Formats: sequence, C-alpha cells, structure tokens
Amino acid sequence: MHFVSSIISNHSASGRSNQYGNVSAFLRRNTEIIMTTTYLPNKKCLLTGAASGIGKAMALLLAESGAELFLIDINANGLQETVELIRGKNGKVNAYKVFSITDFEQVKLFAEEIHALYGAMDIVMNIAGISAWGAVDKMGHEEWSNIIDINLKGPIHIIESFVPKMMQQQKGHVVNVSSAAGLFGLPWHGAYSASKYGLRGLSDVLRHDLKRYNIHTHLVCPGAVDTDLVNSIKISGLTISEKKLQTLKTRFQKHAVKPEQAAKTILKGIEKNEYLIFTSFDVRFGYWMQRKFTFLYEWAMQKMNDYFQKTLTEK
Repeated sequence: MHFVSSIISNHSASGRSNQYGNVSAFLRRNTEIIMTTTYLPNKKCLLTGAASGIGKAMALLLAESGAELFLIDINANGLQETVELIRGKNGKVNAYKVFSITDFEQVKLFAEEIHALYGAMDIVMNIAGISAWGAVDKMGHEEWSNIIDINLKGPIHIIESFVPKMMQQQKGHVVNVSSAAGLFGLPWHGAYSASKYGLRGLSDVLRHDLKRYNIHTHLVCPGAVDTDLVNSIKISGLTISEKKLQTLKTRFQKHAVKPEQAAKTILKGIEKNEYLIFTSFDVRFGYWMQRKFTFLYEWAMQKMNDYFQKTLTEK
C-alpha cells in the first residue's frame, strides 16, 4: 500500500480545497504513541506467535506494563528466549507451551489447564501467522491449506477454546491480527488474503456478538512490519534472481515499522477500545481511499498488480 499512498499523496498535494487538509489531519490521528498502563497490571493475557516479530514485541511490552502472560508458539527456541527475557526483567509468564495452533486438541488442552489454575483471560491475542505469495496456477494445494490452517483455523481454535470463559466473566478483549492483505486485493496474495479476509470477517461478527458481554474486539491491520517473515517469505513460481528479490525486500524494509513500534500502536488501540487498528499511515490512508474513492482504489490496485507481475516474472 506504500505505492497506493504515494499516488494519493501526490494528488492531495495539489490541493483543490481545505477538505483534503482536514481529511489528512483526520487520518493522521493517533500517530503519537503515549502509553497508558493503568489497565494492564495483573491482567491475564494470552498471546500466540510470541517467539518472534510482533508477538514477541507485544509480549515484552505487556510484561513491562505489569500483565501476566500465557504464551504459545511452535518455535521452541524463540519462545524460550522470549520467556527468559521477560522473566529476566521480573515480568510474569504464568504459563507457556510449544505447539501448533492448528492442533485443536492441543489448544483445547492448554485452555483447560490454564482455566483450571487461573480462570478466564482478560486479553486474548491472535498474532501467530505465516505468509506465502504466488499466482493461483503456481501455488500448490498444500501451501493453500497450510496458510488457511495457521492464519484462519488457528485463531478460530483459540477463540472457541478461550472466549467462552471470557463471556462468563463478561469482560475482556479479543485481538485478531489480520493484515493490509485483509483489506486490499494485493497481487499474488490469494491464499494469504483468503486467510486474512476470513479473520476480518470473523472479527466483524465478534465485535457485535461479544459486545453484550462487555468484550471488545479489535482487528489489527498492519502494513509493512520489519519481522522475520520478510526474509523467510516464500513466493511460488518466482523466476527473478535472488539479487532482485533482495532488492525488493530492502525496498520493503525501508518503509516498514519495527515490531516494537507496531506493538505500541496496537496496545494504544486496545486501551482506546478501537475496533480497527492500523500500524502505519499508508494502510489507514488506503482504507479511507478504498471507501471514499473506489474508482481510484481499483485503478491503483490494477497498476500495482501489473507492476508486480512484470517485476516478479522477469527473466
């Protein structure tokens, strides 16, 4: 969406009236992160994907704010490192476990163990996820299934195992980390977008279903975030050189925010009970444009798609 926001920014700069200045000011709200932590001390927070990236940054931030943590990840070494970092600073990790959230029985068992000892969670955060790109004719069935299992079915397993207890205590927050690809039709993101749009749809239902139980739902739509996913991303059917791929990754990282900054923005949104939480201005801007100037959004998406196709299939 950096490409899209550049197009619109140039258009806005010409300025036909004060309307654009007002809109720009509106869209830039909350860019200053001022942390308040009165809610978090002793709150029980469950996080998936705590071994790296946004999940790790969020776990460290919550621990620093006094929350009691329950952590999940499939990466044993990374999760152990997160736990040691937190406990080394006198943070509270009440429980952590290494397993895949695609395994419903494991999720259910962990939930039962936690509920028996600690009761219902105050915050449940679905952060774990993977990414893979590719044209429809290049991605194999296993790749499609893997992305859906981890990015969509995994959060569903967490929600059905942990949220009912929260409904009984009638308070809490459910945080689902989607993506810009859950808002926009980005090129070669078919499988990834299917999972992230699905999580977005689920969140939209939960925000209304759970409201009567005083449970707030938050949908996080990050833009570029400089995590390990950038270096490990798989692109099916790619024919360009490794050198050119690295150039594209470097270009991406130049406008990406750090996981720590993304975590602060997410926590700020939770504390303000915002439903949609953006971690970068370009995604917020693109979402506004998509709804207000549909024709321009569709034009920009097609231009991006054409550029992507040309760049990633060059010999």
